[in-house]
Amino acid sequence: MKRIAIAVISILSLNTINAQNEEFATSKKGSSKEKAPISAQIDLQENAPLKKMIDLKDIWKDYTFSSETVRGVRSMNDGKNYTVLERGKPGVDLVQYNYKTGKKVATLINAKDLVFEGKSLGMQTYQFSADESKVLIGTEVEAIYRRSSKAFYYVYDLKSKKIEQLASEGKQMYADFSPSGNKVAYVYNNNLFFKDFTNNSVSQITVDGEYNKIINGASDWVYEEELELSKAFQWSVDGQHLAFFRFNEEAVKQWNMKMYDGLYPTDYKFKYPKAGEENAKVQIKIFDLTSKKIVDVDLRTPYEYIPSIEWTKDANTLAVISSNRHQNEVKINLVNATDGKSKTVHVEKSDTYIEMPFEVHFTKDQKHFIILSEKSGYRHLYLHSIDGKLKNQITKGDWPVTAYYGINEKKGVIYYQSAETSAMDRNVYSINLNGSGKKRLTNKDGTNSADFSTSFDYFINYHTSANTPNYVSLHNSTGGLIRVLKDNQKLNQTLAQYEIGEKTFFSFKTSENVELNAWMIKPPNFSETKKYPVFLTIYGGPGSQTVTNSWGGSNYFWHQMLAQKGYIVISVDNRGTGARGVEFKKVTYKQLGKYETQDQIEAAKYFASLPYVDPTRIGVQGWSYGGYMSSLCLLKGADYFKAAIAVAPVTNWRFYDSIYTERYMQTPQENEDGYDDNSPINHVEKLKGKYLLVHGMADDNVHLQNTSEMISALVEADKQFDLFVYPNKNHGIYGGNTRYHLYTKMTNFLLENL
Repeated sequence: MKRIAIAVISILSLNTINAQNEEFATSKKGSSKEKAPISAQIDLQENAPLKKMIDLKDIWKDYTFSSETVRGVRSMNDGKNYTVLERGKPGVDLVQYNYKTGKKVATLINAKDLVFEGKSLGMQTYQFSADESKVLIGTEVEAIYRRSSKAFYYVYDLKSKKIEQLASEGKQMYADFSPSGNKVAYVYNNNLFFKDFTNNSVSQITVDGEYNKIINGASDWVYEEELELSKAFQWSVDGQHLAFFRFNEEAVKQWNMKMYDGLYPTDYKFKYPKAGEENAKVQIKIFDLTSKKIVDVDLRTPYEYIPSIEWTKDANTLAVISSNRHQNEVKINLVNATDGKSKTVHVEKSDTYIEMPFEVHFTKDQKHFIILSEKSGYRHLYLHSIDGKLKNQITKGDWPVTAYYGINEKKGVIYYQSAETSAMDRNVYSINLNGSGKKRLTNKDGTNSADFSTSFDYFINYHTSANTPNYVSLHNSTGGLIRVLKDNQKLNQTLAQYEIGEKTFFSFKTSENVELNAWMIKPPNFSETKKYPVFLTIYGGPGSQTVTNSWGGSNYFWHQMLAQKGYIVISVDNRGTGARGVEFKKVTYKQLGKYETQDQIEAAKYFASLPYVDPTRIGVQGWSYGGYMSSLCLLKGADYFKAAIAVAPVTNWRFYDSIYTERYMQTPQENEDGYDDNSPINHVEKLKGKYLLVHGMADDNVHLQNTSEMISALVEADKQFDLFVYPNKNHGIYGGNTRYHLYTKMTNFLLENL
């Protein structure tokens, strides 16, 4: 679905805290009864380093290493100017800048003018009307799940400076201007509404919305998490129709979380379809603003899932992308908005699975669409005519397209990001629609991403590498540098005061002759004549990567701190991870965890063979899928890992959600062995090393059930372990002092057991 960018407090030159929810791992080999050597730490003391050592307070209390960036850039219609939110006095201003000169053009909204009925409004999100005469402002934004939120919305007229409230009865969700700018659609209490500001009237489109039963215009939990769908409605290009999702959750089983926020705990209940269980019934409906009638979309042979919808540039044609439950077949249907009838114009099939959401982009000329497909073995761009016929493959090669930025239709040029130079790097490119004239637009090795102007005359490039923080620069459409926006010199000066080790990349081959990419950070004053423990940070999930030439944020500094304490810190991308093609990624199909764990155990064996590694002190740590992996490594690789930390791990794939799990595993009813053979809960009897299990008790994603059942299995097997849970904390385990506490806990565990 085409998403309207809504900037969540986007402050130019904002010092941002890179508090990522990433999942990483520490691993060790050998008997848990052995006393860990301290030679590495003694060596550091003897050498009395002049530079500062990193402390957890630097990372999670003082945010010493926070970096500057440019966030929330919104290109204006002319393609020559952009807007950002800037911290001012007394609050946040909406400011316009010129791309070419970098000069401030105007303050479009001054915080002091954002007063409604005597109350100052704190602008957190904003969206322009199509003609840029009005701004839809979101304030008091309240997060719900990963992508969903609700807020109070107001419309601000830039000329008159008049403010109008969207609705007063409660917070709304996903407020969105109509193309004319005189209407705003929104979701409230699971129903879809729109307000007409020409006569200040509110129209309720649906009436059957009810919590945990029917949702109109917003998504259910699993669609939001796994299909990246939250706002589930769209205006047609002429504003005469609203297409929206209707979710019927009544048959979906309910998950219950305890919230400990008062004298008595409260229940938080929501619908969560686990693998093999009933999903919500999803329909697409179209509301006609003229006739006030709702038309049901007929997909002829409907599939289980509808990952996205998108209005084509034809005001009467809606594209609906649907998928079967196995997610190995995708259809694109074009729907007549008047009668809801459809025709299939494209079918995509795979022997394994198709990555979701499936990207489709329609051109303004109403004659073509562009898809991203892995059918060649790597993800590439394909051009189709509107009737579905393939015109040509735009990009080709043994490398994937990793992001699609858009098309300059006047020039017939597409802009995209790819891993062409290396699986670990990302660069920005342009290419003609016919596949000719490919040009690399970024010239720095590392990770580059782009934010293009509406005219595609300019783009802001965000560059990082493994050892350099964010570098933000403005370029013209051919890649020429116009100016540097943020170079993080202040952070670089700070880093120069600390003992920072270089993150180096390498590869090695397993006993199965599989080449794996990895990175390493060595302790200060490293000597090949000494023996060091190894800390293996791990994630390993389908299509993911930890081994990238990019800045690692807060975890990077934790790893540096551990290196300073005498650990060699390493990360390895196992089979199943991304940027190396379908064959490498999809070998894990129907047996998640098997090959991934084999590769990480092979990594431990390889590191143990190195002359400077203590083979009895290899540990592993990860979060989420990484916690699942660290648990499996400690259990299946008990002879090679001494300790493991698992944060918010999946311990049994039967406990996880339908869309994600079945994409890679099919259902438990179809693939019983695949589910059971590599679930940590079924291998607890193999435990030898030290095990720390951590979970947020309000984790709506990977439920506490995973840890609870793991506890029971470990107890039944008479295995000792360490446990820590965080009340009222979700999958990210953050807020207040939480991150500092968690990383203190994990650090102390490593120092004591590895």
